[in-house]
Amino acid sequence: MARRPLPRILSSSSASITRSREIARTAADSATDVLHPLITVGRGLRKLASAGRQRWAATPKDRRGPALFLVAACVLVVALIPYGPLLALITVMAAAAWKGHERTVVKSGPDEAETARLRALYEALVPYFSVPDDPAPLFSHGGEWDEALSDYTFDGDGRLTALHVAYPAHFTDGEAASRTRIEQLLHAKSGRGREYRFDWDEEGNRLAMSVLPALSATIAAQPFVTGPGETVLGFTDPDAVCRTMPVRDGEEHSDAPPVVWRTGARSTEPHLLVVGEPGSGTTTLLRSIALQALRHGDVVIIEGSGTGEYSCLTGRNGVLAIECGLAGALSTLEWAAHETERRLVTANRARQSGHPTPDDIRRPLWIILDRPSIFGHLAAADGRTDPVELLQVPLRHGRAASVTVVVADQFDTVDALSDTVRHHTRARVVLGPATHGQIEALLGAPPHTTPTPDIPPGRGYARLGSGAVLRLQVPATPDPYDEATSEAHREAVLGLLPGRPGEPDPVPHAAAADPGPVEAAPMETGLLEPGLIEAGPMETAPRPMEAAPVAAEG
Repeated sequence: MARRPLPRILSSSSASITRSREIARTAADSATDVLHPLITVGRGLRKLASAGRQRWAATPKDRRGPALFLVAACVLVVALIPYGPLLALITVMAAAAWKGHERTVVKSGPDEAETARLRALYEALVPYFSVPDDPAPLFSHGGEWDEALSDYTFDGDGRLTALHVAYPAHFTDGEAASRTRIEQLLHAKSGRGREYRFDWDEEGNRLAMSVLPALSATIAAQPFVTGPGETVLGFTDPDAVCRTMPVRDGEEHSDAPPVVWRTGARSTEPHLLVVGEPGSGTTTLLRSIALQALRHGDVVIIEGSGTGEYSCLTGRNGVLAIECGLAGALSTLEWAAHETERRLVTANRARQSGHPTPDDIRRPLWIILDRPSIFGHLAAADGRTDPVELLQVPLRHGRAASVTVVVADQFDTVDALSDTVRHHTRARVVLGPATHGQIEALLGAPPHTTPTPDIPPGRGYARLGSGAVLRLQVPATPDPYDEATSEAHREAVLGLLPGRPGEPDPVPHAAAADPGPVEAAPMETGLLEPGLIEAGPMETAPRPMEAAPVAAEG
């Protein structure tokens, strides 16, 4: 039976209602604009009547009679003089218009609560900024706080969001301990739970404090616009870097300032160390790095926890191996050391003979280790070599051989890493809750902000070599096979996965986001087969490769 169409009155009812609402809203706005003077006069008359009623209620009863007689006499005089009623009406209308006019109150200074807060902050700084022999102290008990504190702003809750402090020249602002004491005091007095930034002007003896807005945590994994050898670790503050890139932030598109880590033959920080507590987002960062590395190179993953966080990469193009056991980790890292030596020998031969470097040598090789300290304990108990010790060759000669090493571990086991790992991983990332001392010990420099105890996963700090310490928010890259992953994030990660052998690449747009890199041919080493993962976290599955020693030539 053919379906009969709905009557026109029913099918177009929603459109008619929408148009009617727009017409009514437009008419109401026009009427408000036309009748605005009458509304203002009416509001003023209401205020004048209310003021007169309050004045009458406040008048004693014994004086109400003379007051009525005086008002009646004034009305009689106004009625008898020429143009009196007209002048009286004009005066009343003018007074009503002035009274009913809505005036914006301009705040010229702090109120009582804000003044009390600034006074308390000034008194708290007196012991740190005053000396007994100062003839004209800027900070003294009971002194003028407005001479030392300026450019202050408050939020809706009455808490400081910005402040400039002028301190005396004798303060030891060149010592880190002195600056830390002042920063801790300002942090405590201005309100905890927020991230503050402190900028010290040692030449002008001024300190600028400001509250930083939270970094966006809604940027998910996506094909970032980067060149070969560039990896996006996350995103930071707009004034921290001089570059932005287009990203998809939730449902919107915007330009975000990225933290770009550059690898390759000309990189000054070819290897990366990531440290954080469980749940801080270290595995998320490594998964994001692996997805970006697969666009131009090959990846070897060593997972110490054995929880299958990288199972989505199994059998994908460019994934040479995913190992979760001690035996597999030793074999894979032994092969990586031999492969690094082979690349060095082949590149040396090509340069000596005057030929270009072969494609399999120029294609980057990424070695990603997630919690390798677990293998160290197992190797010590079994009397075998610590897998981390096999990273000496890739770490020392990886830059010349296009080999990049990424290591992630926790705070309590980072000391178990070898000196070679800590010495050659000059690019550092600290994620999750951490104290000021822990961040400084890992990054080599203190952050310019105060870390907060409650932060979302993937939030932390990054420092590339001897650069500045930057705030960092890692793009959300969860395990797509995890049931707790949202559908949007699952589709985003699955859309970035490369195809399997013999299948077309499911993400042709990923390559389109790049400025046209040269695709190198896949490696033909004969040592690895793509993407075999072991069945259990500590069990040895059939070997994905047969490690054969490569003879190094002098």
